Amino acid sequence: MKYRKKPIVIEAVQITEEVFSKDHPNHDHVDGVIYDPMLKSAFIDTLEGRMVGILGDWIITGVKGEKYPCKPDIFEATYEKVEELK
Repeated sequence: MKYRKKPIVIEAVQITEEVFSKDHPNHDHVDGVIYDPMLKSAFIDTLEGRMVGILGDWIITGVKGEKYPCKPDIFEATYEKVEELK
């Protein structure tokens, strides 16, 4: 049998140079994520343990509030931008 992923809307923020160029913390930082400007990395505690996001990766907040990193190619293949409801 084959299955299709249910359409859901998630929040996501890309890890960019700008994330590290401003004072810490700043509005580009995701709550609960540890940012290391020296390594230009983000440390994310997940159900599977601590994961690392690097420049270009996305930090996704799932439907239950869980956070995890996602590589840009996987993000692009899996998600598309939606218009925000007013």
